[in-house]
Amino acid sequence: LSLERDLFTRLREEAEKVAIKVFADNLRDLLLAAPAGPRVVMGLDPGIRTGVKVAVVDATGKLLETATVYPHEPRRDWEGALHTLGQLCERHGVQLIAIGNGTASRETDKLAGDLIKRLGSLQKVVVSESGASVYSASEYASQEMPDVDVSLRGAASIARRLQDPLAELVKIEPKAIGVGQYQHDVSQGDMARALDAVVEDCVNGVGVDLNTASVPLLSRVSGLTASVAKSIVRWRESHGAFRNRRQLMEVGGLGAKTFEQCAGFLRIRGGDDPLDMTGVHPETYPVVEQIMARTGRPVAQIMGQSELLRALKPETLASDRFGAVTVKDILVELEKPGRDPRPDFKVARFNEGVEDIKDLREGMVLEGTVSNVAQFGAFVDVGVHQDGLVHVSQLSHKFVKDAREIVKTGDMVRVKVMEVDPARKRISLSMKLGEAPGR
Repeated sequence: LSLERDLFTRLREEAEKVAIKVFADNLRDLLLAAPAGPRVVMGLDPGIRTGVKVAVVDATGKLLETATVYPHEPRRDWEGALHTLGQLCERHGVQLIAIGNGTASRETDKLAGDLIKRLGSLQKVVVSESGASVYSASEYASQEMPDVDVSLRGAASIARRLQDPLAELVKIEPKAIGVGQYQHDVSQGDMARALDAVVEDCVNGVGVDLNTASVPLLSRVSGLTASVAKSIVRWRESHGAFRNRRQLMEVGGLGAKTFEQCAGFLRIRGGDDPLDMTGVHPETYPVVEQIMARTGRPVAQIMGQSELLRALKPETLASDRFGAVTVKDILVELEKPGRDPRPDFKVARFNEGVEDIKDLREGMVLEGTVSNVAQFGAFVDVGVHQDGLVHVSQLSHKFVKDAREIVKTGDMVRVKVMEVDPARKRISLSMKLGEAPGR
């Protein structure tokens, strides 16, 4: 009995590790999803009886205007909704429409489609609204938008998620983002530690714009606490934009040790020193000065010059203070200065007339977004309120051990409907669209 209990305990621990890893991997993919960038976005938080909440944010994410429209039951004011949305688009120069994927998402997507037909030059994207309600009711949201109704804050969050998923999702407790399976059955402490590590890793990997970052985003940077992040924002509000990284030393509570830990992850665009927009740490700037002396060019003419930088031998620039590995990292960073490691922004297009699970037919080929990935397969949102499953055996013509070898959360994919069971709300999909190689 004791052996049996011990065996079950060990098996459970191993299963928990796998579950937490799946959750962490999916969170990483969601945080590192393609950002739409600095564009004016209208966020639509779908609802039926309570109406569709609308929020327009400018290119920096600042809230410009909010509204509520009632295109669905019971009011069914479709024309009135289109008129209101059209006025908002024209007044603020809206470029993208972000639609939450909750209840009435497809009906609201159709409304956005009608709006695009009228106005043209607009794109619509369905985004995950997981955790939006948690953010809306949070203390940070009330500080950020104090005079805005809780329900409208969600629409603003949905709009900002499209601009920069990482910057917006760090405001929400990681487990509330909901990209895993059985998260309540695993050790909450272990999961919290794993997810926090993922968030910090993603933030530091992408880098943070020192002059636009929020307190929650700054507090995820290596070395920065929440209180120091608040001090940075206060300094920015009092003195204006940071011109160089060295000005961080003027921030209260930010000493030399903290500067050493955080400076390489903070970016300043259009500042005094072009190196401040790269991942090169200020302490290693002497190496760049050596490179400038060796090439006879100013730093602005070195950055991005692959051939010139690859011709330099790291060993010849190394010293007791900076080894060859450090020099190699600096050369790689100078080759791609300030480049965002995240993929380019793309828009998935849902099929017209496919709005409910009952509209699906075997053999249909659809475009969708991967909403979740587990070892046994991938869940894909094809726009019918119910995600379909692409079993691991249907991901590729070759053998796949783990679904993450082929897809990750946020990927746009084309799938074929294999089987539909409306009663049990089950959709089986396949990504094996063409003939198998060699046939």
